[in-house]
Amino acid sequence: MKSTFSPLVPSLLLSLLFMFSCRSPKDLEFREFKNLSLQKVGFSGTTLKVDLVYFNPNSMGLELNRTDLDIYVNDNFFGHSTQNIQVKIPRKQVFSIPLAVEVDMKNLLKNSLTGLLNKEVTIRVVGKIKVGKAGVFKTFPLDYKTVQKTPAFEW
Repeated sequence: MKSTFSPLVPSLLLSLLFMFSCRSPKDLEFREFKNLSLQKVGFSGTTLKVDLVYFNPNSMGLELNRTDLDIYVNDNFFGHSTQNIQVKIPRKQVFSIPLAVEVDMKNLLKNSLTGLLNKEVTIRVVGKIKVGKAGVFKTFPLDYKTVQKTPAFEW
């Protein structure tokens, strides 16, 4: 009796293994912002630089390729950020994303007063990000909201 080995069986087993082992990715966890600085100051426009620190709870790393974001503070438009960047997002580690924001000078005073008068501010980021792995990238919508304590009230 001659035995034949079908390559279909291992392929099917591998497919089932991958199908049951794959879970939907968890959201990145915002930790803090640091290195806040004014890059360019002027009446026509001001550029704010900041490093956003996140934790990736997933067992898979990614690469961030592009951001196109609107930033709101207490529902008031604060600024816009468009960047073509290459940031590696390591698996199960903390990482930072450098962000340059073109600040809307018309709303800066309103946002500053709100931040000084309240113990907390609501920050909302809306836009698109392009992430991927191994040269294959996809654009995803982003709508993130967080409440941050105002530094003036932390002492």
